[in-house]
Amino acid sequence: MTEGMSCSPMWSDVVDLRDFYATGLGQTTRRLIGRQIRLFWPDVSGLRLLGLGFATPYLRVFLGEAERVIALMPASQGVLPWPPDGPGLTALADETDLPLPDRSIDRILMVHTLEGAEQVRVVMREAWRVLADGGRLVVVVPNRRGIWSRLERTPFGNGRPFTMGQLTRLLRDNMFTPLHRASALFLPPCTTPMLLRTAPALERIGQRWCEAFGGVVMIEAAKQIYAGAAGRESRNGRRAYLPVAQGLPRTIGPARPRVLTEGEKRS
Repeated sequence: MTEGMSCSPMWSDVVDLRDFYATGLGQTTRRLIGRQIRLFWPDVSGLRLLGLGFATPYLRVFLGEAERVIALMPASQGVLPWPPDGPGLTALADETDLPLPDRSIDRILMVHTLEGAEQVRVVMREAWRVLADGGRLVVVVPNRRGIWSRLERTPFGNGRPFTMGQLTRLLRDNMFTPLHRASALFLPPCTTPMLLRTAPALERIGQRWCEAFGGVVMIEAAKQIYAGAAGRESRNGRRAYLPVAQGLPRTIGPARPRVLTEGEKRS
């Protein structure tokens, strides 16, 4: 079993996630993490992109560039309509049985996903199934060694945190090859305006000297197309999803991402 699986997972509620990203700290979080994601994917022209979990704060930058952008949110978390100024692109879905055909997605972004999932390996196998051959996956999770995972004042304090090594092993164990890695959120999770203004400087310092202690760790990985078929039939024989017309809570210059060395890829 991959280390880091002993903590009880717990989904954040979609309303709490929305409210967090509406705050000054949440907006700073979106910018800092989003900057690293964009370094992983500088150009998604003509690609089909899926956000899984609560990835919508990080998807807007890809609208108008990608061929298609969709967001699936777990039923245990709840779902909200997005974007607010256009046709809805979100749906409620079972993260262990995605309503998508095999090899139908070119890029998958997982944010607020694995830390709340009860069946992490099943979620990863579903991501493998729907990802096209040669497709890429970016996973963002709370860092077990960072202060953000120890405080419940933000969504990154809920559920199961990971170290970079644990996330790397999880990806390898589920037929993904880690390519690049990065850390973000080196500022403490405080709402002081002065501290928020220093966030870019703190990011540069942290990524240079304290990479292991960022609030989140993230890895870009490639699908292993030689690992054997992971596709399976839906439990019900037919995949289904719930498109969203309105909110539905669950209760109804940063451093470039680091390229893994050959030694790290084998470890």
